[in-house]
This record gives sequence, structure tokens and C-alpha cells, in this order.
Amino acid sequence: MTAIELKKLVLQRVSEINDISFLNALNTILESRVQPKKISLSAEQSDEILRSKKEIEAGLFIEQDSLNKTFEKWQKEK
Repeated sequence: MTAIELKKLVLQRVSEINDISFLNALNTILESRVQPKKISLSAEQSDEILRSKKEIEAGLFIEQDSLNKTFEKWQKEK
């Protein structure tokens, strides 16, 4: 099992747990292991993020629900 597959399995199982004490204990364990990661962006990446933010502000985007509907329609037409 790959790390990604294991993460998905763990997330699924945790989402099914309703025991607050257990979730608090699990959270304590995770906080002791998870270290914040600092990422470094290149100048090009920073510029792309700024351009993307400006496009969003200008309304130049499509919402995920709309994209999903378009994709579903496209799949049915195949």
C-alpha cells in the first residue's frame, strides 16, 4: 500500500469516528508529528498566483459545480 493510499484509508476511517475522546487523542498524536512546511516559490510561480488572483477578481473563472455539470453533459454525449 502506498503512502497516498494509506492516507486515504486513514482519512476515511477517521471520518467515521464520533468518539470525541478518541479524536482528541488522535489529534494530539498528529500534532506531535506534523511539522509545518515552508514552501519556496519561484518568481514565476508568485507571478502566476498574482495573475490568477486578478483573474478571479475580474470574474474570469468557472465554479466547480458548473464545470462538473459541463463535464457530465460532455460524457453523456460521447
